Amino acid sequence: MPYEIPAPMLAKSVPDVPEPAKSAGGLSYEPKWDGFRALISWDGENVEIGSRGAKPLTRYFPELVEAFARLLPEPCLLDGEIVVPIDRDGRRRLDWESLSQRIHPAASRVNMLAEQTPAIFIAFDLLAVADTDLQDEPFATRRARLVELLRDVPDPVHVTRTTDDPDLARRWLAEFEGAGLDGVVAKPLDQPYAPGKRTMFKIKHARTADVVALGYRIHKSGEGVGSLLVGLYSEDGTLYPVGGVAAWSNARRLELIEELAPLVERDADGEALRGEGEKSRFQAGRADSSFVRLRPERVLEVRYDQLEGWRFRHTVQFERWRPDRDPVSCTYEQLEVVAAYDLADVLV
Repeated sequence: MPYEIPAPMLAKSVPDVPEPAKSAGGLSYEPKWDGFRALISWDGENVEIGSRGAKPLTRYFPELVEAFARLLPEPCLLDGEIVVPIDRDGRRRLDWESLSQRIHPAASRVNMLAEQTPAIFIAFDLLAVADTDLQDEPFATRRARLVELLRDVPDPVHVTRTTDDPDLARRWLAEFEGAGLDGVVAKPLDQPYAPGKRTMFKIKHARTADVVALGYRIHKSGEGVGSLLVGLYSEDGTLYPVGGVAAWSNARRLELIEELAPLVERDADGEALRGEGEKSRFQAGRADSSFVRLRPERVLEVRYDQLEGWRFRHTVQFERWRPDRDPVSCTYEQLEVVAAYDLADVLV
């Protein structure tokens, strides 16, 4: 029988890399991988891949299922991250778009992508090995057992690097982003594995940008603004959609309808014009992606972590309105350009 896959241990956000004294037993630091959190159960016969949201991922990564069964030296329960690296400009880096395309209902497409953009697994914790449950052991013990277990296991299985030096962790925070990673994680060395609890610390890249409001979607309740669509201008003056701002309170959603009313684009009959937005592959097939179009005249400042191509990687957070900014001044040039960093140098 496969191991029972628990809920993964989680991390709470902190603004800076914490000093080791933040935890009585000290801290271990490691890169924060930008992929799918995955718990791997290998009982010697069957492989199961569980996700953070309890959704089985096994069918989407056949190349990893084969690799785990062939390479893992004994039954075990691993915690880690599934990522997809690609070659770009002579370097390897993680690519979220290639990873997210793997969640597809057609087995034929999954198998094709498994060959074209194969995934790798970055292990960072060991919850069980053979008949021994390690979840009550301190992380220092689990880490040592993990390194021992996977010492001679080759690609596509890797063990994440760690350090007890906070200054080196700060260097990683700055440098590894160029390889597609999105921060640093600090783990208390003396703590047991705590499923579903935020006992670790994560430090992510956070930046602000001035963006233009270009439309909004009605909240799923049918009332108020559910999300505000925002954009940036390119060098040739084209306004590109780059993401959305959500998480408004109920009262604020209704207020925004009134505040944005003067900016709504309307036809000759006074009806609001609507645009058709992109649908996420994770949305239901009938999900309405349309939005109410706004004249691009209002600027807001948002917090974001990183770009994925031309768009923000995650939903951005509202910071403040910027009535002092000219919308056409909201360009991609204001965004920080991350220096390239080769993924191979992170995996070492």
